[in-house]
Amino acid sequence: MNKKQSQPSLIEASSMLALIIISIAIGVIGIKVTPNIAILFAIGLTFIYAVIKKIPFTQMHEGIIEGLKPGIIPIFIFILVGALIATWIQAGIIPTLMVIGFKVINIKFFVPSIFVVCAIVGSAVGSAFTVMSTVGVALFGIGVTLGLDTSLLVGAIVSGSVFGDKMSPLSESTNLTAAVVEADLFKHIKNLMWSTIPAFIIAIILFTLLGINNKTTALNAVTKVINTLEQHFSISVFALIPIGLMFICAWRKLPAIMTILLNIGVAIIMIIIQNPSTKLRSIGTVIENGYIAHTGDKQIDQLLSRGGIESMMPTVALIILTLSLGGLLMETGLIQTVMDSVAKKLTKIPVLILTTLLASIGVNIFIGEQFLSVILPGNAFKKVYQAARLDPVVLGRALEDGGTVINYLVPWGIAGSFVAGTFGVPTLMYLPFVFFSLLSPLFSMVSALTGWGIKKIES
Repeated sequence: MNKKQSQPSLIEASSMLALIIISIAIGVIGIKVTPNIAILFAIGLTFIYAVIKKIPFTQMHEGIIEGLKPGIIPIFIFILVGALIATWIQAGIIPTLMVIGFKVINIKFFVPSIFVVCAIVGSAVGSAFTVMSTVGVALFGIGVTLGLDTSLLVGAIVSGSVFGDKMSPLSESTNLTAAVVEADLFKHIKNLMWSTIPAFIIAIILFTLLGINNKTTALNAVTKVINTLEQHFSISVFALIPIGLMFICAWRKLPAIMTILLNIGVAIIMIIIQNPSTKLRSIGTVIENGYIAHTGDKQIDQLLSRGGIESMMPTVALIILTLSLGGLLMETGLIQTVMDSVAKKLTKIPVLILTTLLASIGVNIFIGEQFLSVILPGNAFKKVYQAARLDPVVLGRALEDGGTVINYLVPWGIAGSFVAGTFGVPTLMYLPFVFFSLLSPLFSMVSALTGWGIKKIES
């Protein structure tokens, strides 16, 4: 923010932020316009405020640029994920995973099973986005075939993927949080268990109760789908090679971009091996526009006609608008004013942790960026936690429970828009079923009120 520009008062900042969130809520929930339109309107309100405050347009433009910087890598990853999904379907990788899943996973308890599978894979690879766009897409296809509610399916997939991302030492968000609060990574992960394990247990119980399936009817549908997949795709154990490559990349700690590019390359090679007459131009068309299935079964065609760079463009547009709004709110000083004012008045530990949770959730709502929901409250409250003689891991857990896991529940958030774009299920539809994300901040407060897991610095 420009040093010559005076900070807004607390009342002014709070009122403006309230107006923005109300306008977005009315637009998305009330009028039912797309999040893009609601965010664009909020940007217009922010510019009107800037004009009233006589903030130069050049300064506002700089705010947009700064706001977009954290989203450049995620945007590139989303574009690659679109290409990955399309090539993985054409190469028979996702169809193979579906067939194996049909044969291995207990159909009656399918929903809790996919929650656990995504949690295990997520813990191994450290990326919720990677899990959802690969294993998650295959499991979603199986669940739809079984006639299960799509919102419940996405809730289970997201919950498991987020758990794995949160608890993995390979996760970017977990490493970032530990770095922001200046805590040892493994001590941070250990302390996360005070809220993470109870949330995991309750979530698996809820998924079990809600996901019980009619086994007889499901088995008939499964047999038909397996036959159709085997007739139209190359179902082979060799299709699991990219899955192994994904784990190797995680073990070698390769960046997500490199991991996805390698997997796309391997998928292209597999497509050519399976059908040597395949032209590179046709593969390029699939990468650009997505794979179109022609099995003769409308349900399967709908499930497997997805992916492509173009499919990610609505998500990319939403991310650009959301991060632009976040940059403007930072440049005008609206968010920082509220956070600084609140941080100065905190004394009691439960109130401090509750405020941290709400601040992280607030940044997710106003800015829509997962990393900033950790960085901004982390920097604002770090000294307050130190003054309260609290170990850095206490702040780290509050930031994870209010920041990292909540972004998946915000329709205009980077993670929320990614999930909606990948599975074709609106965020507000699957939100009630992402039990792990909903329970994490609640158990974080239970920890704060009981003192369990609240580690203090020894004098």
